[in-house]
Amino acid sequence: MAGIEKIRSLALPFVLVCLLGCSTLVAAQFGFWGGRGIQQNEPPATELVVARLRFSTNGRIGNMGWSHNYPDAEMNLNQFIGQTTRVNVERMSFRIVELASDELFSYPFALISEPGEMELTPKEIQNFRQYIARGGFIVVDDFDGDWQLDNFRHELAQVFPDRELEELKISHSVFNTFYQIESLTTFEPYVPGDIPVFYGLRDEDGKLVVVACHNNDLMNFWDWIGQARYPLRPATEAFRMGTNFLVYAMTH
Repeated sequence: MAGIEKIRSLALPFVLVCLLGCSTLVAAQFGFWGGRGIQQNEPPATELVVARLRFSTNGRIGNMGWSHNYPDAEMNLNQFIGQTTRVNVERMSFRIVELASDELFSYPFALISEPGEMELTPKEIQNFRQYIARGGFIVVDDFDGDWQLDNFRHELAQVFPDRELEELKISHSVFNTFYQIESLTTFEPYVPGDIPVFYGLRDEDGKLVVVACHNNDLMNFWDWIGQARYPLRPATEAFRMGTNFLVYAMTH
């Protein structure tokens, strides 16, 4: 994996610029959410391509929770990472990937949305386990309340019956790998649910391989940065957090 030297930017300032990119989205294939079709994307051949995971559901969020904030969250996060690091990534470097597909193993960094709606099939359980075993890293976001956390814990227990989520403290290196995150509750006034909590899952060697952002919604901040829905500080902190997750995944 790329070292930290490859990722550090020498001169780029801390900037958020939301520009309209040239879309390579193809015909809608995955249903509708938020009044628009969920379309597949054909990403450029960059070092980083972010996978948005599509999984089997229990229907509690209309079977479309996996797609929330797609694709603008990916586009804006990619643009930020591309401008503030040396990671080879473009705005359109993302793709919808079926958790049950072997295509999954081509993308080492993945996003899961709304795990309260997750109801994994045996193949998805197998792929999830293999994905982590092969070095994949997953960020789980956009879920609040006990019922969503309980459901995610239940599904995760089928994948890793010998491991449990642990609460991450701000002292963990994932929060200072690239940016120094000052507080884990910055988002509290702007998200539903109770106090934001970050959970982690480790692999058999003790390495962090899953970050679960409970009572959080980083993807909202990534998605809506151009719409002035939030104050600047929590929005920029969400981008800094996402960048840290990616840099940690690439360097550990």
